[in-house]
Amino acid sequence: MTSESQQSQPSMDLPIIDLDVYLNNPPTSPLVQAECSRAASALITYGALLLHDSRVSEADNDTFLDLLEDYFAQPEEDLKRDERPELSYQIGVTLENTEKPKCAVDEPCLDVIQRLDPSQRPLDISAHSPDPKARFFWRMVELPPYETQFPGLNADNITPDAAHIKERWAPTMNQWGSSMKNAVSKLSEMAALGLGLEADYFSNAGRYGPHLLAPTASDLNKYSSLDTILAGFHTDLNFLTIHGRSRYPGLNIWARNTGSRIPVKIPQGNYLLVQAGKQIEYITGGLIKAGYHEVVVNERTIETIERRKVEFPDRPLVRISSTLFWHLNSDFDLVPVPKLAERADKVREEQARLGRDEGEPARYPPTKVGYQVQDELKHIALMA
Repeated sequence: MTSESQQSQPSMDLPIIDLDVYLNNPPTSPLVQAECSRAASALITYGALLLHDSRVSEADNDTFLDLLEDYFAQPEEDLKRDERPELSYQIGVTLENTEKPKCAVDEPCLDVIQRLDPSQRPLDISAHSPDPKARFFWRMVELPPYETQFPGLNADNITPDAAHIKERWAPTMNQWGSSMKNAVSKLSEMAALGLGLEADYFSNAGRYGPHLLAPTASDLNKYSSLDTILAGFHTDLNFLTIHGRSRYPGLNIWARNTGSRIPVKIPQGNYLLVQAGKQIEYITGGLIKAGYHEVVVNERTIETIERRKVEFPDRPLVRISSTLFWHLNSDFDLVPVPKLAERADKVREEQARLGRDEGEPARYPPTKVGYQVQDELKHIALMA
């Protein structure tokens, strides 16, 4: 490796962006401008960042994780009542072994894996088995003042029936979901400013989006062997994904899609992880790439399982991801911003000059966000 490319190698630590700087200072201040520029650069370089937001309560995340552990510890026949396949599972529960990792059969994605150094590749998903994870979708939305063309992506929420869950459900989901939604919406403003756009360019486009609080659940009584794939190598289809801390390690992300595998560690306290999804890739013409990631059982996962068995013997052994998918409005016209698409071409050229082959350039033909989502759902076996 040349000294030039060594100098250009990104750090293995994700940048920490301080949302408090943006919230507590005028948008024109040099401090805010610098932090917004760092946010945009982090998304371009890594497709991910750590976000500090002092408004966020880790206790709310713990309450949320407790609720979801209790929910997914129920018998499968109870969970099945909350399943809505006719709505492409975009509301309610998706049981384990339903969702397939798109990358198992997607040529551009397989090409990304092939271009990774063998030591940095994800665990093999070529068998195309569905993921052994379950999920619940709870909409965190502001209803649009117009009739959407995509009612199936904007259906009403489902509240579970079980007595020990029902009363806690909506308050807990809405409390933690609102914290993450508010944080990621404000980060979208920082990213817009950092990219040279108006602050509300993305946040206005996402105001009526079908945002989904989307915890996944992996039963660690069944799926705790080393190198078990809980969520196969993939990108997210939405605009930005935000996570609170999970109780069990296992999330790996890849920097700029052809870089190094980074095991994610979210610090304790008021910190969240944010990842770029396909909608921000689309609107920036590939300047920001949707970040590839996987969730696997590694040595640290197994250590945590054994420790929690001793410390919390009465709690269900379920790995919950504390996740919210922030979307653009379903009816929004999704098309690259010309000046960002031009910048994307320059970044591709620079990557090539540094010996980082990014493969064939992706195409981003104009479409509605709702059509983009439907197309992605077909790839992961959630929409017929």
